[in-house]
Amino acid sequence: MNENKPPAIDSMLIAIPPEQIVLFKSIVESYDNIATLRTEDPTRHHLRIYFSADSRDEVEAMMASLAAQFTIERLA
Repeated sequence: MNENKPPAIDSMLIAIPPEQIVLFKSIVESYDNIATLRTEDPTRHHLRIYFSADSRDEVEAMMASLAAQFTIERLA
């Protein structure tokens, strides 16, 4: 029996200064379908990045690269 399972989705929760959110979102979502970004808590500027569990290494590399340009606090 061949079961078609949906891909496993993973996420990370971050906080960045509000003035950096628009640019950060634009950059993250410009990577070739690697991740999408949603606001988790707008009052605290918490964002959740969703991605395929198979692409965690790529997302971690992207976040490391962006850390030089943005103030990113990893929450979960």
